[in-house]
Amino acid sequence: MITEKGTMTIEFYDKDAPLAVANFIKLSKEGYYDGVTFHRVIPNFVIQGGDPSGTGGGGPGYSIPCELDGDNQYHDRGVLSMAHRGRDTGGSQFFICHSRDNTAHLDRNHTCFGKVIDGLDVIDEIKQGDKIQKIEVLEAEA
Repeated sequence: MITEKGTMTIEFYDKDAPLAVANFIKLSKEGYYDGVTFHRVIPNFVIQGGDPSGTGGGGPGYSIPCELDGDNQYHDRGVLSMAHRGRDTGGSQFFICHSRDNTAHLDRNHTCFGKVIDGLDVIDEIKQGDKIQKIEVLEAEA
């Protein structure tokens, strides 16, 4: 994920959240996130993006079900998770956690589908209104 403040490398939880991962990859490859802002930034909580309207109410026009039963449903620093307005209403919006301090209540309520494994410092630099320049999907070698 290339942002105005730097690049974050994300490892996906394809085994634990295959629908969320496939949806995020599909939208990324279509350029859906290019130029979209982080519309919500709450210090020591999350940075949130994925809404092309920038209002927090936009999405792709469809919803995907939550996937809450996998092993990696733990909101810690750098975890990428699906934002939603209620169970099974996620689409394109996501958030990345600043820390574990204020996120325990999100466990098994929001689908964790990846984690930042390089560029963690970028999370702390993102401010509301900063843009995602582009998301490049790198395929793992078999």
